[in-house]
Amino acid sequence: MTPAEEQALGRWIEDTLGLDGPLTAEPISGGQSNPTYFVTMGGTAMVLRKQPPGELVKGAHAIDREYRVQSALAGSGVPVPAMRAWCDDPAILGTPFYLMDRVPGRVFHDTSMPGATAEDRRAMYLSVARTMAAMHAVDPEAVGLADYGRPGDYFSRQIGRWGRQWGEAKAYDIPDLDRLYDWLQANMPADDGRVAIAHGDFRIGNMLFAPDTPEVSVVLDWELSTLGHPMADLAFFCLCWRSRQDEYGGFADLDWRSLGIPGRSEFLAEYNAHSTHGAELTPFHEAFALFRFAVIFVGIADRGRQGNAAGDAAQDAIRLARAFAAHGLQAAAGQ
Repeated sequence: MTPAEEQALGRWIEDTLGLDGPLTAEPISGGQSNPTYFVTMGGTAMVLRKQPPGELVKGAHAIDREYRVQSALAGSGVPVPAMRAWCDDPAILGTPFYLMDRVPGRVFHDTSMPGATAEDRRAMYLSVARTMAAMHAVDPEAVGLADYGRPGDYFSRQIGRWGRQWGEAKAYDIPDLDRLYDWLQANMPADDGRVAIAHGDFRIGNMLFAPDTPEVSVVLDWELSTLGHPMADLAFFCLCWRSRQDEYGGFADLDWRSLGIPGRSEFLAEYNAHSTHGAELTPFHEAFALFRFAVIFVGIADRGRQGNAAGDAAQDAIRLARAFAAHGLQAAAGQ
């Protein structure tokens, strides 16, 4: 953020929120696709999220949706920070942004949660299960989100979308991904009518844990949220029991039991004990989550190949796409 942008932001905050005093804006690292800053003014600690500059892919960097869903979830039992203000005036910071309260806590970008005790790890994972169940228990219509996405027929639409994206990727040969797509098409369950607020990227790295208790204090990064099926989030989270550390940070190759991480069955039992929809996770749901993730990495490889970062980044993305496709076939076989 340039000095001129900081000055413009300070004036806007003063006019909008009535705060005054010196402003500080500190960028937060961590690979967020939307630039994020710790902002303090008048003794008030906030977080600012903004769209990146330049031409954007349609539907990407949807911080307006982030602001809307978190505003709607206030008071729902789902831990979200209080939203402060939204701004779509490009004269301030060049792109739309929003401000929310800063909540103290701990972020673990590694699923093994370095520095935590085994007792706390178990409690934190079970808190994640309860938090996800609480999110899926929210009635979208009751909180003003009935039009937040297309309700119903979620898996059919998603498999069509990701299948088309895979079909358009001509540069790579991944037979396992072809087989997984065919299996999903042949084993598509009938739509059960369940509709929930789906986060879309529900993982340990997007949880903020309380500073001194093993509880989720905030769910972060709602950019991919929509109306969907609750099993999509649950299946996505369960990938960490199946994938390795070098496969986007799973822990299947670690002695995770000695770390205190609960087993997949215990995590699912905790989720089911607090959920309200009655759906059960099946091999189809996990195979779908792995197919979607594999195609996402194919897209990353495509963008890397077409840009300046073609070499190692593209090759690593294809390695991950192949790994998740193979895991998907194992999930489809009930392994």
